[in-house]
Amino acid sequence: MRIIAGEWRGRTLAAPEGRATRPTADRTREGLFSMLQSRLGSFEGLRVADLFAGTGALGLEALSRGAAHCTFVENDRAAGAILQQNIDRVSAGERAEIRSQPVEYASPPPRPCNLVLMDPPYAAGLAEMALTRIANPAWLAPAAWISVETGGERPALPAGLSIEAERRFGKAYLFLLRSG
Repeated sequence: MRIIAGEWRGRTLAAPEGRATRPTADRTREGLFSMLQSRLGSFEGLRVADLFAGTGALGLEALSRGAAHCTFVENDRAAGAILQQNIDRVSAGERAEIRSQPVEYASPPPRPCNLVLMDPPYAAGLAEMALTRIANPAWLAPAAWISVETGGERPALPAGLSIEAERRFGKAYLFLLRSG
């Protein structure tokens, strides 16, 4: 697993052994960031949250492309240790905050996010819970983008969010949502 583009392009990222953490595949990540790039134009200065962060590959990709800050939320201790290693590996500590807690208990970041990246465990109902949690102005800046990766199921959306695009990459389905 590696960073695809930006400041840290080509840098490898560590991943925990076993199946407890399922990192987003390089091909899926590349597709997601292509979809986002065409809509955002630039990642420069964005405030990002990476929920169910795992290795941090999604948030680190956004930082590599110029995002100002990323709040990583990860509950699993082993994944959290790998996440910290990956942040250290690219020297992103000043632009990153790790919250070692379940997403359902995470308080909003200090400033609302322009982009929220979510890759929850498939078929666990966590996408809907997380969307309900973040669908408010404390989490989302006006017209924020949210990406949700699922195993195929379309997430139920709370009021104020709409699906702008969806794509399939192998077993993964990506949904780009917009607030407002």
